Amino acid sequence: MDRGAIRRWLAVGTATLSASGLLALAAPGAQAAAPTRCQGREVKTLAFSTGVTHVYRQNGYVCALTVTKRPGTPALMSVSVQARGGRPVVDKGRYRYQAGPITVHAGHRCVKVTGAVGNGSVRTGWILC
Repeated sequence: MDRGAIRRWLAVGTATLSASGLLALAAPGAQAAAPTRCQGREVKTLAFSTGVTHVYRQNGYVCALTVTKRPGTPALMSVSVQARGGRPVVDKGRYRYQAGPITVHAGHRCVKVTGAVGNGSVRTGWILC
């Protein structure tokens, strides 16, 4: 191989390593984004006039999220989960698609779940006991 070919191969190798380094730096930011789904098995679907609250359970953890029936339109949404004996964990704000997911360690305790989109809402008593 002549010197020109070696230089071209080195330039291609350097460009490839630089690009892979940039992708490696960008990857942790992508992983740090908030999850849009809950882990585990869906155990309750709580439908109401303006949305649906989904409740999941896995290994003592309960996760919930509220999804609007009119995605893309900003609306006041909320979701909360409270394990018996604990304080509620709440996600509330103006969202286009969903509030949550929020996760609470419930162990074998009962939980209360609430969800709301605009004027519609749903509220459970103690469930998953």
